[in-house]
Amino acid sequence: MGTPEFPDLGKHCSVSDCKQIDFLPFTCDRCHQVYCLEHRSYIKHQCTKADKQDVTVVICPLCAKGVRLVPDQDANITWENHVNTDCDPSNYEKVTKKKKCPVPGCREILGFSNTIKCRDCSVDYCLKHRFGPDHKCPGPRKVETSFSFRSLLNGSKKQETKPQSSASASSRWSTSFVNAISNIRASAEAGVSKLSEVNQSWWTESVGVGPSNSSAQVEQCPQCGAKFTSVTTLVDHVQKVHERSGNSSGAKVTIDACPKCSRGFRDPVALVQHVERDHGGNSRS
Repeated sequence: MGTPEFPDLGKHCSVSDCKQIDFLPFTCDRCHQVYCLEHRSYIKHQCTKADKQDVTVVICPLCAKGVRLVPDQDANITWENHVNTDCDPSNYEKVTKKKKCPVPGCREILGFSNTIKCRDCSVDYCLKHRFGPDHKCPGPRKVETSFSFRSLLNGSKKQETKPQSSASASSRWSTSFVNAISNIRASAEAGVSKLSEVNQSWWTESVGVGPSNSSAQVEQCPQCGAKFTSVTTLVDHVQKVHERSGNSSGAKVTIDACPKCSRGFRDPVALVQHVERDHGGNSRS
């Protein structure tokens, strides 16, 4: 075997009936034996470990899961281990149940190639009902917001049943904006009227007793400029001096006080904004 220069060159085939010397032998990756060109395949040399690295999976009829058979282990032992440890019959319906198109009356089974997800409602449909009008798409989910101005503005837009065709987009927007502002003004005045009633009842019960932080505030009369340390004193001054005396030098001014901090406001809208911003929208003392 070999040559004088290369005595280890070439090897004999491992097949007993062949034993041919091959200078370019093949080594089997399963049984690790040396074979010639003719017997290099598993079938030709009848390899006993041809299925050593094969992956064989059997579908369990109880849970529809795949069970891998171990080459060096008996299939009955592998099956018994799966039934005792990993088998879950409740999973059979989830695996075998085929997903269908949710459109009423459509029996199309959704697969990899015929499934389209709607961009608006994010639901899978078949190719026939992939468009919004075909599956009656409700549209994207609207984000709810607590901003009252936007809701009033949307309500004012719905009230416009027949807009004039000649009016431009800017004029329609201006009309909607003015209507929304008027609605806010009306709601604010209604809220302030209720707050005024609460203020009067609260003042009558706590006359002479002010909040803890009222000492740091200075209230000024809008007609004569006199300064007072509390809103109650200012209201009594306006009623006694300017209203009962019939002084007509200045216009009659109505002052509403905050029930929480006793701060006075001449504009009812400013009072409502103050209550919502500084007291969290709670007008109760």
